[in-house]
Amino acid sequence: MPLHTRAIPVLSDNYAWLLRDEETGTIAVVDPGDAAPIEAVIEKEGGRLDLILLTHHHADHIGGSTALRARYGAKVAGPAAEQHRMPDLDIPLKDNDTLMVGASVGNVIAVPGHTSGHIAFYFSDPPTLFCGDTLFSLGCGRLFEGTAEQMFHTLHRFDTLPDTTLVYCGHEYTQSNAAFALHATPDNAALQKRAEDVRHLRAKGMPTVPSSLGLERATNPFLRAGTVKALAALRLAKDTF
Repeated sequence: MPLHTRAIPVLSDNYAWLLRDEETGTIAVVDPGDAAPIEAVIEKEGGRLDLILLTHHHADHIGGSTALRARYGAKVAGPAAEQHRMPDLDIPLKDNDTLMVGASVGNVIAVPGHTSGHIAFYFSDPPTLFCGDTLFSLGCGRLFEGTAEQMFHTLHRFDTLPDTTLVYCGHEYTQSNAAFALHATPDNAALQKRAEDVRHLRAKGMPTVPSSLGLERATNPFLRAGTVKALAALRLAKDTF
């Protein structure tokens, strides 16, 4: 039975992701930047939280972890490479580790670039990628601690994942990312259509994520960059756009 994912908006533009393994009822949350909105959802759905999955150490992704762990007794899993900058980790994770959410198997992918120890979680049923601030809908993360070369190789670690993979990123950035993407690659017809779809969604107050890897491969200029140099130029241009 598959893993079910639900968005919980937190802070100004973050998403935490609530996961439920349908076979076992196990509940996990990815990147709880603030505890209160997550507690409100959990209490309505039975008051259970088993796991907290953290992708990187930034406060807007870990801010609610300590309170949620204390209230529900949930185990905290996150990048071993950033353990010294994280809340207490019960399960430190490194590249190619696996993590069970009930009967659902999550694969850990090291994705340095935005931060030095950033990780992503991939589940295959359905194909689902929780990538924090690495790959965004129509964008990629700022290079706060890593290099363009690292980010280029990081983004290509997703090459083996199917087009149907749902991309659950950490922020609602798609509309602003679309403006830059159109500026950078104005002749991409698929991007033009997508930008219009995004405009309609946001006008209705609706989320634009999850995206899919197939859609990102067709429209995201960072994922489509053919060289490290091209990615570096895009990232620099986006930083000052």
